[in-house]
Amino acid sequence: MRESTLTFGRRGVAIVLAAVVVLMAVALLLGGRAAAGEEEAFGGSDAAATTQLEEAGHEPWFEPLMPPAGGEIESGLFALQAGLGGVALGYVFGRLRGRPARAPRTAEASG
Repeated sequence: MRESTLTFGRRGVAIVLAAVVVLMAVALLLGGRAAAGEEEAFGGSDAAATTQLEEAGHEPWFEPLMPPAGGEIESGLFALQAGLGGVALGYVFGRLRGRPARAPRTAEASG
């Protein structure tokens, strides 16, 4: 009888990964069933706030100058904004991390 070449640790990792995959599949399945028949499965907080404000009788102050042509373009602009924010944060953190390396060493300069 051939024994498995997987050690207990590798077997444990394989079981955890399989459990994660099954959990994600179940979440997708349940999310898809919940979204059936609805316009958007996971609406954003902006849309929820707009709906509540319109139900309370508030009106928008102004109309957008260039409204997005569709939901996909709006989502793309949101993703672009998130990407640019990530690049800006990465730049700032990189500069802060590299600051000590760029600083002049006063101990070496004086001695």
